[in-house]
Amino acid sequence: MSALTRKSSEKLTASFDPKDPKNAGIVDIQLAPKNAKGKVEYAFDFYILKPIDLSKGNHKVMYEPPNRGRKTHGALNRGGGQQRSGSGDRSQGSGQHLLPPRGYTMVWSGGDYSAGTSTADTNTTITLPVAKNPDGSAITGPAYEYIVTRGKSYALSYPAATMDQTKATLTHRVHLDDVPQVVPSSGWAYDGDGTAISLLPAGTSFTPNDIYEFSYTAKDPTVNGIGFAAVRDFNAFLRYEKTDDTGLDNPLAGDVTRIYTEVSSQPGRMLNDFRNLGFNQAENGKIVFDGMMQWIAAGDGINMNYRFSQPGRTERNRQDQLYAEGVFPFANQTTSDPITGKTAGRYDSCTKTNTCPLAMEIYSENEYWVKGASLFHTDPAGKTDLVDHPKARLYLISSHQHGFGNASSKGACQQFGNPLNSAPIQRALWEALDLWSTKVRSRRRAVFRIWPTALWFPRCRRQQSGFPKIPGVTYNG
Repeated sequence: MSALTRKSSEKLTASFDPKDPKNAGIVDIQLAPKNAKGKVEYAFDFYILKPIDLSKGNHKVMYEPPNRGRKTHGALNRGGGQQRSGSGDRSQGSGQHLLPPRGYTMVWSGGDYSAGTSTADTNTTITLPVAKNPDGSAITGPAYEYIVTRGKSYALSYPAATMDQTKATLTHRVHLDDVPQVVPSSGWAYDGDGTAISLLPAGTSFTPNDIYEFSYTAKDPTVNGIGFAAVRDFNAFLRYEKTDDTGLDNPLAGDVTRIYTEVSSQPGRMLNDFRNLGFNQAENGKIVFDGMMQWIAAGDGINMNYRFSQPGRTERNRQDQLYAEGVFPFANQTTSDPITGKTAGRYDSCTKTNTCPLAMEIYSENEYWVKGASLFHTDPAGKTDLVDHPKARLYLISSHQHGFGNASSKGACQQFGNPLNSAPIQRALWEALDLWSTKVRSRRRAVFRIWPTALWFPRCRRQQSGFPKIPGVTYNG
């Protein structure tokens, strides 16, 4: 591998010990192939943008786990002179951003199996091992695809274990509440080697916006939970090591005093599970991330640490509802789930090892409706307000949509986009997170007020809110 310079975009091969108790929670880890040293190998893209002279930096890292392979900075630098190169790489032209003038090093690395495979810098990917049965044979099992596409073919997340169409079912419906209608086997076919399906007769397109669901037996699951370890180990290497086991030099050796994460949407849900599963403790027992700024992630996790999982999915009121994402625990505090009987909180694991990060949980109205944000501050039944967690701050940006809206376009929506800009708030909270971590973390009494409080959450019933009848606006409560 070539030596790292000021800005390096490379593929890194790594390995870890599957017998280490800190890796025990990774689904199928014992079924992953091992190298001659008994370790599990994987490879990922990484990207480092650092001061030319580290002594003139602030010795802190902004780490962003990419959103489906994309480096975005969330909305942190919006309006801050952000430029795009021809490849769409938002880390280019960074001189006027919030972070470089403050001396931050910026780091990205792959950890999401669902990320694209383009060679452009906008795709930061990971290559994961395929789990096998102890005898070396292929693992098979039930898999599911929720399909909404305009195309003539749909690529499956995992290859079919058999081309026998009687072992699979394709259904079609127009609306979510409609009864799914089975598409007969004469109406669809596997493509080639069972990695995709198409409608028949050949050349027929899927009906745009209609809902198709495909249940089948898949084979060769990748060990997707390794993504958590990949994020943990790469950041721990940059923070604590001079070289790796193979003699690879750390380009940030001895420089890093703090690592904060900054995310937008999907990778925040990944970090929710990252905390919950105890991955903020490095293999050397030390803390990985000091603080997390979670933008529009809210209370859900990610469909990643499961067999045949699909991390790129995102549950909403219409789509992807059968993927494990909205899974207890939701709150940072320890609560009891009346459905499963479990008692847990996102900070339980790191509390036991004294490796908990501080957190700024920032979200829009969208996260209340489709990402469990209300469960940040109530019990799972929604009846009791929770006592504020000492290491987390909650911020609702009222009326904000999931991202930055276009006020001159409706797109697929009924109304024009909402142009509210979260960036100024995020930049202020980034500074507050750094201050909290470096100046007052050791104090018992925190200095930042939580807003909104547990009582400030939206209600959607018209009879309670007095929602008016507005011409051209459909409201169903």
